[in-house]
Amino acid sequence: MSYESTVDALYQLGHELAGAPSHKFDLAHMRALLEAMGNPQRRYASVLIAGTNGKGSTAATLASILQVAGYKTALYTSPHLVRINERIRVDGQPAGDIEFAAAYEHVERIAHSLAEDKTLPWHPSFFEMLTAMAFELFARAGVRIAVLEVGMGGRLDATNVVDPLISIITDISLDHQKFLGNTIAEIAAEKAGIIKPAGTVVTLPQHPAANDVIGHAILDREAKAISAVKHMPPISPGAASTMGEGLGVHNQYPLDVMGQTIQVDSPLPGRHQLRNLALAITTAEELAGFGFPVTPKQIEQGIRDMRWPGRFQVIPAHTNRLQRELIFDVAHNPDGAWALRSALNEHIGDRPVTLVFGAMQDKAFLEMIQILFPIASQVVVTHAKNPRAASTAQLAEAAHQVGTEVTETISVELAVLCAGELAAPDGVIVITGSIFVVGEAMQALQIAT
Repeated sequence: MSYESTVDALYQLGHELAGAPSHKFDLAHMRALLEAMGNPQRRYASVLIAGTNGKGSTAATLASILQVAGYKTALYTSPHLVRINERIRVDGQPAGDIEFAAAYEHVERIAHSLAEDKTLPWHPSFFEMLTAMAFELFARAGVRIAVLEVGMGGRLDATNVVDPLISIITDISLDHQKFLGNTIAEIAAEKAGIIKPAGTVVTLPQHPAANDVIGHAILDREAKAISAVKHMPPISPGAASTMGEGLGVHNQYPLDVMGQTIQVDSPLPGRHQLRNLALAITTAEELAGFGFPVTPKQIEQGIRDMRWPGRFQVIPAHTNRLQRELIFDVAHNPDGAWALRSALNEHIGDRPVTLVFGAMQDKAFLEMIQILFPIASQVVVTHAKNPRAASTAQLAEAAHQVGTEVTETISVELAVLCAGELAAPDGVIVITGSIFVVGEAMQALQIAT
């Protein structure tokens, strides 16, 4: 099979969240598939990360640190910006098209056989297939350790079949309520499902309801809890971010790690990223107890070298064809929108904002609109090439409720071109609302991912 036909076959399985989902989330099915594959996920160590916001940034930072330390490191994240094999990386490089297609054929043969003989009651879902492919590709590549981001929730997520050295729980807020619950406590219970009996979990204090649930899960499973508070910067968060000429926005601050002072210089800006950095640093430190020692200098370099596109990514005006400063951010829920607004307030001053916005129907886009649209001089609404995308009419109606007039466009490519026409010469174009919108915009403007 070609890469293109492989991607088509995966998408034909339908989106994970489409229709009645109850039958899709059953770890027994995932375990049966992996057993038939020879359990590739057991051939390397792993770290498993759950949370509502920040898990991808934490995963990418930790993987970069481990790679710098000399370990062949895998990274599994979701969703992708442009190409689906971005989700499956070894030492920072996405799976090759040929390898990706071969892994699909291997997993598909086994899955089809299991479904035919009723070992599986139905064919594995899109995410189950992709996760199994990732585990297989990592085993074939001979990785030492894999950093795995949970797709959704945690307790019943396909990634939760691994026995991680360490589990990480990032910040929890309301998202995917239809599937995970309507309260912070209910959602936290799903995320805490990645905490293993007698396992190790790294986390930070957060919403009281989440703290309570996570704390009880740790006690009930007799797990070891490690707080990342010690690696929050010892300076006021507002002083931690800087903007360098032509370099975009960075979080920069000194930090004591293992008795040595390192200079944190992360390309991930915003105060919220300080928490994700602390989680990654703490986990890297703890992995020494599991046979993966890293030095403070390796942590410093891993943070500096990390690349995670679309997270308040600043593209200077002179380097793109719109000739306006661009900011890409994959804020896709209200908490993410607040983090983006805070970062914009801190970094762009009084310059006018032209906002390009599109969201998925199953997201709280009205709340995101209420948070983001008031800070924009003009707003262009659009929709990604995704069946879950909210229509521009839906977004325009929501904007009307908050008193904002918008320009509707039929594609992301047209939206960014329209924004280029509307934006003031000294203005900033911010593209956000959905990772799919950000990905299509980066593709249209030929921004490397």
